[in-house]
Amino acid sequence: MDSLGFLLFYANLVSPSSGFSSLAPNGLLYLTTLIHNGSKNDPYLEPPILTVNTVLSLLAVDYPAHRLACYVSDDGCSPLNFYSLVEASKFAKLWVPFCKKYNIGVRAPFRYFLRESDEPPCASSWEFQQDWEKMKEEYERLCGNIEAAANNSTSFDLTGELEVFFNTECQNHPTIIKVIWENMQGLSDGIPHLIYISREKRPKNPHHYKAGAMNVLTRVSGLMTNAPFMLNVDCDMYANNPELVLHAMCLFLGSSDERDWGFVQCPQYFYDRPTDHLAVLHQTLFKGMVGIQGPFYAGSGTFHRRNVVYGKEADDELLKKIGNSKEFINSAAHALKGKAYFTSILSKSLDVVHQVAGCDYEHSSDWGKKVGFLYGSITEDMITGMMIHAKGWRSGYCSPDPRAFLGCGALADPAAMSQQKRWATGFLEILFSKTNPIFACFTSKLQFRQCLAYLWILIWGLRSIPEVCYAALPAYCIITNSSFLPKIQELGICIPVTLFVIYKVYTLSDYIRIGFPIDSWWVNSCMARISATGAWFLGLLNVILKFLGLSETIFEITQKLHQPRTPADDCGKDDDKMIFDESPVFIPGTTILLVHVSALAMALLGLEAQGGQGTGLGEFFCSTYVVLCFLPFLQGLFRRGKYGIPLPTICKSSALALLFVHLCKMSTISVN
Repeated sequence: MDSLGFLLFYANLVSPSSGFSSLAPNGLLYLTTLIHNGSKNDPYLEPPILTVNTVLSLLAVDYPAHRLACYVSDDGCSPLNFYSLVEASKFAKLWVPFCKKYNIGVRAPFRYFLRESDEPPCASSWEFQQDWEKMKEEYERLCGNIEAAANNSTSFDLTGELEVFFNTECQNHPTIIKVIWENMQGLSDGIPHLIYISREKRPKNPHHYKAGAMNVLTRVSGLMTNAPFMLNVDCDMYANNPELVLHAMCLFLGSSDERDWGFVQCPQYFYDRPTDHLAVLHQTLFKGMVGIQGPFYAGSGTFHRRNVVYGKEADDELLKKIGNSKEFINSAAHALKGKAYFTSILSKSLDVVHQVAGCDYEHSSDWGKKVGFLYGSITEDMITGMMIHAKGWRSGYCSPDPRAFLGCGALADPAAMSQQKRWATGFLEILFSKTNPIFACFTSKLQFRQCLAYLWILIWGLRSIPEVCYAALPAYCIITNSSFLPKIQELGICIPVTLFVIYKVYTLSDYIRIGFPIDSWWVNSCMARISATGAWFLGLLNVILKFLGLSETIFEITQKLHQPRTPADDCGKDDDKMIFDESPVFIPGTTILLVHVSALAMALLGLEAQGGQGTGLGEFFCSTYVVLCFLPFLQGLFRRGKYGIPLPTICKSSALALLFVHLCKMSTISVN
C-alpha cells in the first residue's frame, strides 16, 4: 500500500424531536469523523489542514451543540493529525460562534475566505468587518502552525499530550483515544464533543482497512454516546450546507414511511470538478433508484440508523456474537430496543472504550460478517449497503440546495485512476462472492430491479473486456486490410451508425437536461473509455490473480489534494491536461493509442496487408474516434514533467504495440 490516505466522517444522529429524547441524552446528535491513513504519514499527500477544514465545517452545522459529537479516527497513528485537531479545537471556539452569529453559508474556512460572494447581508457592517478580519487572521495562524508542524514532523516533541505517540508505528501501535474537547456543560450554543481515535494495529492481525475502522468507530461511539443515528463523510468532503443534518432527519423522522429508511445518502459533488461523471450518475441513476429501494451506500455523506448497522432483527444469540465487552453488549441491547444508554462524562468511559478498539476484539464475533460494516471486499460501502437492502430496508436520497457536501476531486490524475481500479476490483469481488445481488434477490428481500441496478455497477470490471476488444478491433482491421462493418455504400451501415448516434444523443441529452456544459459530456465520454480500458481492466486482472492465489487485493488509498483556489480557478487552464506517472494503469491507454497511430500510419503509407477484403470508411472512422478519445495520451507523448507520459511507460507500451502489429501480420499470413 502506498502512503496515500483518506478521511471518512462517520456520524450518529438523533432528531431534535422530543419524541426521540429517550434514545440519547437530550436527543443528542453524534457526529463521528474517521481519518484513514496509508502506510506512512505524509503531510504533502494527505494535508492535515484538509481534515481540519472538514471537521470545522461539521462542528459548525446548524444543530444544537449538545446534541452533536465528532469522532476522528486516525489509522496512521499520526501525532501531526492529533496536533492539528487540538489546534483546530482552539480555533473552533471562535469559528463556530462566528458562523452562527452571521449565518455564514460556507463553513469550511479555506473555501469561505475565497468566496466573497457568500458574504451575509450584514457584510457591510463595521462589527462584521472587524470579526471577519479577526477570523481570517486566526485561520492564517492556524494554517501556519499546522504547516510548521508538518515541515518539522520528524522532530516532534513527543511530550505532554503527544507522549502516547512515542515509539509507535503506523501498522504497529496500541489504541489511542483522546477527548480533545468535551461540551461538559451541555451548552446548545457551545462547541460539540471532539474525540480522537487511533485503533490498535498489529502486523499479524488483519485490520480490514476502512470497514475495520468504521466498525471500531461504531463500537467506540456506541459506548461513549450511543446515538441512534450516525453520519460518515470522507475527509475531503466538507459540509457545504449548514442545515444538511435537518434535511436528512426529515427523511428519517418526518415522512409517512420513515421507519423504512435504513440509511440516507447525500450525493457526492466536487468543488473543483463540478461536472464529472459521478455528478451525472447522481442526477440520473441515483434519482432513478429512489423509486425502487433507494440509492447505493456511497461510503461518504451517509446517515445510518445504528440499529440497522447492528442488525435490527438481532436476537439474543446475535448479541452474544458482537464481542466480549459486557458494557458494549448492554449498550447495543439498549440501542436495538430504542432505550437510552450513555456516559454522562466521556472521559470516564475511556478504559472500557480501549477494549472495543483493540485488534483482537472481533475474534469469534460476527463483526464484518453479520454485524457492522461488512468485510470481504475493498469496496465495503457497496457490500454493506446491498446487505441492508437485502434485509428489506430502503435508502433515502437527500439532495438539498445548496449541496450537502462538496469535496476535492481529480478527473484524470493517477490518484483518480487508482481509485477507479480499486472500485472495479472491489465490485468484482462482490460479484463473484456469495453475497452477490443475484443470490440476494432469490434468497432475501432484494428487489429484482434493485438487483439489476447493483449488477449494472458491479460489472464495471467485466466491461473492460469488450472495451479493450472493440478498442483494438478497428486497428486490427486496418492492419490486416479487413473489415467488421458494412461498407459505406451498403444499406447495413445504417444499423451501427443509427445505434451510435442514438446513444450519443441520449447521453448528451442527460447533460443538457441537468444543465452541464457540452464539453463536459465529451470529456467524461473520453474518460469513460480511458478508465474502462485502463483502470477497470487492471482491476479485473487483480481479481483474476487473487482467485488464482497469486496475489492479494490491496486497498490503495487515494491522494487528497489541498489547493486553496478561488472558484474562478476551479476551471483553470491546466484542468484539461492529464497527469501521468509510471503506474501500470497508464500502459493500456498508451498502448491502444500507439496501436491506432501505427495502423493509420501504415494505411497512409500503404503498408497494410495485401489481398484482404479491404478496409472500409467505417473502420477508419472508428480508429480516428479512438485516437480522439485517447487524445490526452497523444498530448502526453509530447509533453514533459507531470503532464508527460514517463519514458518507461512509453517503452513498455511501444513493445506491446509492436507485438500487436506483429501478431496481426502473422494472422494475415496464416490465413493466406
